[in-house]
Amino acid sequence: MATDQPIQFSISELAKEFDITTRSIRFYEDQGLLAPERKGQTRIYSVKDRVRLKLVLRGKRLGFSLAETKTIFDLYDTEKTEQRQLETMLELIASKKEILAQQLLDITSVMDDLEQLEKNCNDTLKQING
Repeated sequence: MATDQPIQFSISELAKEFDITTRSIRFYEDQGLLAPERKGQTRIYSVKDRVRLKLVLRGKRLGFSLAETKTIFDLYDTEKTEQRQLETMLELIASKKEILAQQLLDITSVMDDLEQLEKNCNDTLKQING
């Protein structure tokens, strides 16, 4: 069965595809998130590496640390079933949601404080300008 998808990628191809630097990709490799093969000094990334890179970047956008992402990858690599991986993911999601809910409360409080300060400043200006 023929496919149009390449099965190997260079570091520059992945960098271009995901609009990141090759340095970032090497950093993810150093963190144990990617494991390209090597031919001399050349890194050769597999479809698995490409998928993992995509998941790392998605995880970052969702607020997951690289350590949290690595935990999920490690579970995926070692567990025979998806149950533990999914349970861990649900724990991470619950934690992120809790953090975001608190941040939302904090932002709302700061916005309220700023609105009150703005009102006080406007009221004072009106008194000055009489």
